[in-house]
Amino acid sequence: MKANPRRLAAVPSFSRKLVAGAPLTALAVLAACVPAPPQVPPSVPRPSPTQQPQPPAPPPANWQDAPQTPGDWWMTGPGTAAFADGLVTLRCNRQAGTVTLALPRAGGASSPALVVRTSDTARTLPASASATGLSVDIPARDPLLDAMAFSKGRFALEAPGTATLYVPSWTEVTRVVQDCR
Repeated sequence: MKANPRRLAAVPSFSRKLVAGAPLTALAVLAACVPAPPQVPPSVPRPSPTQQPQPPAPPPANWQDAPQTPGDWWMTGPGTAAFADGLVTLRCNRQAGTVTLALPRAGGASSPALVVRTSDTARTLPASASATGLSVDIPARDPLLDAMAFSKGRFALEAPGTATLYVPSWTEVTRVVQDCR
């Protein structure tokens, strides 16, 4: 409905402003009547239940299904190769006619023995133990070296009291063996 301007002209100016602002005033009054939202106390973080550490996964039934030990082979010199920053080292000793297989970080092994598993061979070798690790001298013409070089993808090195290493049988293994023959 439209306001009649003649009718408003008879009303004093203060009243005119009051009448014109009445809808806004009514809304302001109604808004003041609405209660404020309730204050919710800040939530206190609940302590998370302590999780028990998961036991290590059991070793696979077949060692060839185990994940490969992370790392790469590289040639560190003539007749010498290292795997995973020196976790495993192969070194040719031409004068003695042997290849030395060393596990420098296996110094805590409980007995001086090293088990080498390949896709077709498994052999326990007597090792020399020292504070710096285990080492085994293998004759350069030993078929075990060929089995390590030509194993299907990897070979395993087990020292009692240490984690088993699943090492890839890359060309560096073959190069060290060939340098010694």
